[in-house]
Amino acid sequence: MSWWGMNALEGTAGHAADTEGKFKLIAESGFDGINAFVPAPEESGLWKELLHKYGLSFSVNAYPASLKDMSDFLDKAAAFGNIDYINAQVMTPFLIGDSALELLSGIDALARQAGIPVFIETHRGTITQDLIRTRQFLESLPLLKLTIDYSHYVLAGEMHTVSPEAEQMLQSLLPYACSIHTRISNGEQIQIDPGEAGDHPMLPHFARWWESAMRHWLKGARRDNEIFPVVIELGPPSYAITRDVAGSGQTEVSDRWLQSLYLKKLVKQLWQNL
Repeated sequence: MSWWGMNALEGTAGHAADTEGKFKLIAESGFDGINAFVPAPEESGLWKELLHKYGLSFSVNAYPASLKDMSDFLDKAAAFGNIDYINAQVMTPFLIGDSALELLSGIDALARQAGIPVFIETHRGTITQDLIRTRQFLESLPLLKLTIDYSHYVLAGEMHTVSPEAEQMLQSLLPYACSIHTRISNGEQIQIDPGEAGDHPMLPHFARWWESAMRHWLKGARRDNEIFPVVIELGPPSYAITRDVAGSGQTEVSDRWLQSLYLKKLVKQLWQNL
């Protein structure tokens, strides 16, 4: 479960306000771990205690714009310890060509040296914001590890429908997937409600991509202790769609926690059916 996704929850999960309350809700709802951030020094003890108490794995997000940024972050992650992997949004959206390849290969080298896997997320406003450019990166860096979040490409490409050309390009990235973030875009909004029965017309596309990524990972070479993390990552407003309510500001149109539970159930079904 995404820790960011626990922010400002309304409806069925609105009662989980403090840190331990969120941990308890996540664990009792059947999630295996938390994707968050490296805790501040004054919070490290509490986070370590709660991760152990509730039996949750832990991964973190990084936002490097340089190799120094990544190196410094890896030092922080190593100091905290017991971090399964780092999800990186590389904050250089205008970097192209050899300079981009040097940064990505350098990040990969630092990760291997530190012994903490780093997965590069497909995300708007980052080095991977362009689907075609990302495909070109992989041709030069075949060992690059990706976190797949296709909501960004569907939105950026305004994919109300998925053309054969788009499908071919999207499928070409999936053999490099080492993690997934589950969010569904309809080509106009970054995060939509798939419906209680999953009857939104975009859901079959995302389910197909997620399942394909899982299949590629299972067929690939990996160590015995490797995992394939899937993060349920539904963000608060302004990611979540809201309506204006007179006198009370903005209210989400859907129950984001129920959506998260639905997506967790769907992902488990996809995995079990492989």
